[in-house]
This record gives sequence, structure tokens and C-alpha cells, in this order.
Amino acid sequence: MKVLKFGGTSVGSAARIKDVVDLIMDRGRNIIVLSAMSGTTNTLVEISDYLYKKNVAGAKETINALQAKYDGVINELFDTDDLRDRARAATGACFDFIRSLNKEIFTLFEEREILAQGELMSTTLMTLYLESKGCNAALIPALDFMRTDKNAEPDSDYIREKLTAILDANKDADLFITQGFICRNAYGEIDNLQRGGSDYTASLIGAAIDAEEIQIWTDIDGMHNNDPRYVEGTRPVHQLHFEEAAELAYFGAKILHPTCVLPAKLNNIPVRLLNTMQPDAEGTVIFNAPPTGTIKAVAAKDNITAIKIKSGRMLLAYGFLRKVFEIFETHRTSIDMIATSEVGVSVTVDNERNLPAIVDDLKKFGTVTVDRDMVIICVVGDLGWKNRGFEADVVNALRDIPVRMISYGGSNYNISLLIRRDDKVKALNLLSQYLFNKN
Repeated sequence: MKVLKFGGTSVGSAARIKDVVDLIMDRGRNIIVLSAMSGTTNTLVEISDYLYKKNVAGAKETINALQAKYDGVINELFDTDDLRDRARAATGACFDFIRSLNKEIFTLFEEREILAQGELMSTTLMTLYLESKGCNAALIPALDFMRTDKNAEPDSDYIREKLTAILDANKDADLFITQGFICRNAYGEIDNLQRGGSDYTASLIGAAIDAEEIQIWTDIDGMHNNDPRYVEGTRPVHQLHFEEAAELAYFGAKILHPTCVLPAKLNNIPVRLLNTMQPDAEGTVIFNAPPTGTIKAVAAKDNITAIKIKSGRMLLAYGFLRKVFEIFETHRTSIDMIATSEVGVSVTVDNERNLPAIVDDLKKFGTVTVDRDMVIICVVGDLGWKNRGFEADVVNALRDIPVRMISYGGSNYNISLLIRRDDKVKALNLLSQYLFNKN
């Protein structure tokens, strides 16, 4: 059995839903994980924002507009009045539930319940359409088996136990349809796996059932060797190691959510990235690939801030780095890159929310400078230190671009360079030209 995940764009219209159904009915008895229709989650966030601000009229107007959009999809998707009525009744119940959450005190709990409605509606429409095509599809609610523990981490044992029981109870089903993104927390409340969580759902389900393969279907034909938004002539990377894919996902390759990689990696389940518009394209397969001795791809992570702490007193100072890192831990801010010398340390963060407090605390240990509007360029491949010359190729490609920091050796799969935002596009194109397009 395989797990096939389809994102919001793949189910973003009646035509797209029909295309997905044609695709999944030919691929065996699998579990299908769906995101909300494209644009839905953003609209549900907007509705929640109105309710936080007690603007009930704004919330109702937005709800009505979204329901009208779904009614249009239903009219286009179904051919009979019976199916249209059933679809409208199901989606209407979701919209009525959203309207019922107009409470005097609107909290995060109500917002999470609202956000869950997108996936509940997309899976209902998909299941009804499969029924109309003669497919016996079982809708298995993610809220019945997907749960996080008290640390907000997936409860793997619970997921495996509950999901196995649900599958056993539906042995006559041709396909299984479930929701991505949404779950319950340890207290039984509706929660979610954050943005991109549908990828995570698919990977967790794959791990729970020991799937043959996890497929992530999007609107691009695999993970490319550079960002096609800024570089012409990029091409899919057909094979990636789990570690390479994780580096690329974390540092800017939007096709795959970084959290998706770990459950598949730990359970040695291949992850295949495929294109719903070109279902026969090879795409990218991610697995414990053997060493290739090559550079695979380049990615960029925006909105980076560099912080430098310089202190003549730190020379051979025992515990200095620990104190610096404790400040970031106290303010719950993760670090992307780090470079040290005898008189200073530089780090990068991608979240400035607590930056003023962090800088204030760091000033106890030395002079602090902050560089904003930076970008991390990540070069990924088989980059063990014994593979000579790769770091030189990367640096030489960027010889005309100022580089603020370089991180090499912390991973066998990644060289990271910090540059100015204004140099990003030039850097990506130079790296493609020098690393992938040399004659």
C-alpha cells in the first residue's frame, strides 16, 4: 500500500479534482491524503482574524463568499441533483459550524476548529465524486487517528494502533481518503500540524502502515536543481538522499515540507515527488541513496538576520558559547548558521520576533552588530570533506559576490553561504552556470 498526498493546488478546482480521481483510480488500493482546496486555509485564517477583532459582519461576509465559491465547484463537479444536494449539505454543515463560533471570547481553540474545515470539505467532495465514478472509497477521518502528545509531537504508537484498526474495519474499500494537516492534541482538542502539515501527515501515515512508498503530488515535476522562479533551465533532480532533501527543504525548496522527511527516513520508506499536471514525469525519489560524488542542487532561504558578538574578553573563555546559546534558547529562537573565532561569534536567525531582547542580553558579553536583509544560499550534494574541490567550486562561482559567512563541515551534504538579499538572484544563476551547466 502507498500513501499519495495531494496539495491544495492539485484539488483547487472541479477540473483538478476530476484529474486527481482519474489518476488515483488506476494506482491500486492506497491511502489518499488531501489538503484543503487552494486559497481555503488563507480565507479561514482571515475569518478567524475578523472574529478575533469581533468584526462579525466582516466574518460573515467572508464566510458567505467562500461558501459561494464551494457551491460553484459543486455545480461543476457533480452531474446529478442528488449528489449536489449531498455535497452542499456536507459543506453547508461546515460553514454553519464556522458561523456558530461567533463567541464573545474567540480563542486559539476556535481558530483551530475553523482551520480544520478546509480539509474536511475537500475530502468530502473527493469521496462523493469517487462514489459517483463507481469507486468504493472509505473516508477515514484524520481526527480519529492522528494525534500529538503533550510535547506537540506525533504520538506514533497511537497513530499506528488507531489507523490499523480503521483500515481493518474497511477491508472492502477500494481507496481510503483522509485529511492532511489536522489532528487532535493530547487533550482531545482539534489541532493541526502547522503549515505544510499535509506532507507531514502523509509521512506519518506511511510510517504507521509501513507503506511501500509515500508520494507527494504537487504542480511541479520534482525537486529542481535550482529555483525556477529565478533561474532559467533548471531541471528535476531524479534521486536525492534523505539528508540532501531535508537540507533543501529547510533552506528554501518549497515543494517539500522539512518535517516530512524524518518519519520516512527513520522507517526507510522512499518519498517520491510527482506532478499532477504531468503524471508520467519521473519526478524525484528520496531514499537512502548511495554516494554519488556530485553536487545535486541549490536553494535559498530569505529573510535572514546575522548577529555578530565580538568580545576581546572571550579569548579561551570557558562557557562563553554556552552563555550565548542559552540566550537564544531562552527566547525560543533557533539558529541556522554559526561561525566562530577567538574574538567573536556570528549566528543567523530567520525570526526577528525576539531580536531586540536577544540583542539586549547579548550586549552583556560584548559588542553586538546586526545585519538584516540577508539570504542563505545552500548548496547540497555528496559533500563529505574527502570529496576534494567542491567547496572551491562553490566559492569560485561566487568570487564576485560579497559573502558574509560560510558554513562547511557541519554536514556531509551542505555548504551554506550568507549573502545580501540584493545578490541572491545573481548568486543562484552563477551557481547554476558554474556547477550544472559547464560544457
